[in-house]
Amino acid sequence: MNRQRQPPRWLPPILLTAVLLLVWQLAVRLSGTPRWLLPAPGDVVLAFITDWAILWPNALVTLSEVLAGFTLALLTGIGLGIGVFRSQTLERVLYPLIIASQTIPIPALAPLLLVWFGPTIWPKILVTALIGFFPLAVSTVEGLRSTDQDVVNLLRSFGASPGTVFRLAEFPSSLPYIFAGARIAVAISVIGAVFGELVGARAGLGYLMTRSIAQFETPRLVAAIVLLSIMGTGLFALVGLVERVVLPWRSYATVNRP
Repeated sequence: MNRQRQPPRWLPPILLTAVLLLVWQLAVRLSGTPRWLLPAPGDVVLAFITDWAILWPNALVTLSEVLAGFTLALLTGIGLGIGVFRSQTLERVLYPLIIASQTIPIPALAPLLLVWFGPTIWPKILVTALIGFFPLAVSTVEGLRSTDQDVVNLLRSFGASPGTVFRLAEFPSSLPYIFAGARIAVAISVIGAVFGELVGARAGLGYLMTRSIAQFETPRLVAAIVLLSIMGTGLFALVGLVERVVLPWRSYATVNRP
């Protein structure tokens, strides 16, 4: 029996978004709400057109900060996760500190980093990395712990070294967890970059948002928020695409799920 044809997965969210935008447009126009208080979607589109020469360079600055911070978070998170998994001493010493690091309010830490590193790109990169490394570290540890012990014991019975066991069994089994953590990390890295730009920045969408608020340019502010959302969604999808290339069997299993 043929399976009933399903609509594309992207169709329902697009339809819902279109309905919400239409309701938003009508509500603003019918209520006569001023643009500086709540711009209609049409005003935001107009801001994209008129202010694109301002939005695009600042978006590139934020994107560079996100990519640099995410790369640092990726290396640090996976490295710490592997270290915690392989060493009980590191697990006792570092794992509680990794968890405790997430109790620090990042917006409050940004001014301190500004004092240490000055008005450079480094405070933004470090804030982004601090937000992004936690899901990567935790997912790496949990992924390595999920390795099938029967496979590990089989490799050890053939005289495999710890490095060989890690390369053939432990690390491959942790990859789905690492990619899950990477998708979360890259999405919230956009938030981290904006936090960093709200303090002592000279460029970037966060800096532009601060200026737009002071100038009552609310349509430009909303346009910057939309760009940030597009950036986070695009990076999330890009990590998912890399996962499909590296782990093609997982995407096949998802597609053929009953």
